[in-house]
Amino acid sequence: MNLYVLISLAIVVVVIILAFVGRLIYMRSKRLREKLRMGYVFTNITHELLTPLTVLSASVDKMREEVPQLSHDYDLMQINIQRMVRMLQQILETSKSQAGELKLLCAQGDVMRYIRETAQYLEPLIAKKKMKYTIECHPESMMGWIDTDKLDKIIYNLVSNAAKYCRENGEVNVRVTTNDKYDHIRIVVSDTGFGIPKDRMKNLYRPFQDGDYRQNKNIGTGLGLALTHDLVYLHKGTIKCESEVNKGTTFIIELPINKEAYASNQIYEDGQITFTSSKNPLIEQKEPQTEINAVLNLNELPQDHDTNLLIVEDNPELLMLMHQLMSTYYNIYIAQNGIEAFEIIRQKQIDLIISDIMMPEMDGYELTKLLKDNPAYAHLPIILLTAKREMDDEQKALLLGADDYLTKPFKLKELKIRVDNIIQNRKRVKVENKQQEEPQEEAPRELTPDERFMQRARQNVLNHLEDDDYDREALASDMGASASTLYNKLRAIANVNVTTFIRGIRMDEARRIATENPDIRISDLAYRVGFRDPRYFSTTFKKHFGMQPTEFLDSLKQKS
Repeated sequence: MNLYVLISLAIVVVVIILAFVGRLIYMRSKRLREKLRMGYVFTNITHELLTPLTVLSASVDKMREEVPQLSHDYDLMQINIQRMVRMLQQILETSKSQAGELKLLCAQGDVMRYIRETAQYLEPLIAKKKMKYTIECHPESMMGWIDTDKLDKIIYNLVSNAAKYCRENGEVNVRVTTNDKYDHIRIVVSDTGFGIPKDRMKNLYRPFQDGDYRQNKNIGTGLGLALTHDLVYLHKGTIKCESEVNKGTTFIIELPINKEAYASNQIYEDGQITFTSSKNPLIEQKEPQTEINAVLNLNELPQDHDTNLLIVEDNPELLMLMHQLMSTYYNIYIAQNGIEAFEIIRQKQIDLIISDIMMPEMDGYELTKLLKDNPAYAHLPIILLTAKREMDDEQKALLLGADDYLTKPFKLKELKIRVDNIIQNRKRVKVENKQQEEPQEEAPRELTPDERFMQRARQNVLNHLEDDDYDREALASDMGASASTLYNKLRAIANVNVTTFIRGIRMDEARRIATENPDIRISDLAYRVGFRDPRYFSTTFKKHFGMQPTEFLDSLKQKS
């Protein structure tokens, strides 16, 4: 092979490599631009959401002054407004960090006192789980330079994480010390919780890591530790995590507090650390423990209605609001997770269940599957509530046997309407079954023209019951009328359209056939009343009678 060929091959190889590298650089640049664009979108959306929340908060304060007797309701509103504000601020800070827009502004003051008071504001998070909470600062007072806004978020994220993953009656400890030169502080946040598996440690500070929320029955955004990591390094510090599964986790943070550690544009000479309140105070601390106890004691209230509802929700405020609304119309029992709910179901005669999906101990999906797989409770209707809006989640709920599905935020009035509909449908089916079991003889009377018309229309549908192609046009032809004339006549007499009229007859016949033969297969029942698709038949049956055909057949078998 001569020199010319070797040189040509070398040039070709170099061109290919350059093209490949150029493609990689282009794709990386494109991903970076897209990431920055999405960060810009998140930032704008967060700002837009914070504005109406501010208006809502101000409106609540105004209402508190004008109608002070509703103070408890105002507290609930402000608690949840502040929760939303904190979550949105976390998203905003993360977006700024990824875009490199986070800036330090350090002021001088008593660093130890600030950390101690900030940590004390978080005590309600620990108290809810009956954990021991200790805060140690050595020395108790020491001057230094810190960005209080950034340090507040660091402490909040670490302590709130410790509260989430520490067992009930466990321990959470915050310990702050300094070095010999008094120019650094060391913050150690430890817990006696579940610990972090080794395979998760390498991605610990990556955004949107779920932290085994479902496994540990907690809910989170996956941003807290990622933001904490960025804030520590922005503060020119270091963060380290030590953890052992089933023993606990310790985060160790070291931060410089001397003025020389920061650039001139990061120093706020005229500023000082204030101690009147935390920059992100937790309104949750205003929530008296008696309110939590009140939630837990709601099951002891007298029950004066005919229908029993079970509400399963781990958020005390939402639980109390739903109880307040529904208790006017129904007997209400409450539970804060699926395990408590199942125990109540075993002890009480429950008619309908309203359950959140994301809960500790046992979630709504698990509770639904547990009940629907148990012949003794499979007939109980369930409405699932969730903040997740993906179509797959709704399909999963319905496939597990849930009777209805509502996404948060929902209107309590809409929830009541759905509950009423299911309850009324169940009552109607029971009454009609009883009437069929105990037929009453009536004296014959002459039918009116409208009654004869409806009787003839019904008979035509029954004559073609198994014909899935028998529709409004076919019925109109058999009645000797146009489709529009038939529609107007049915609308005037029965206030239904033609399709609904035909479907109603098919459903009534399906119920009659099932009552006579409880062992019939769902597919055979569907074909006998003119449905090609058994799944569509089941959906239609449920909408018409408020229960799945399998539940109806099971109820018939239990009676026999």
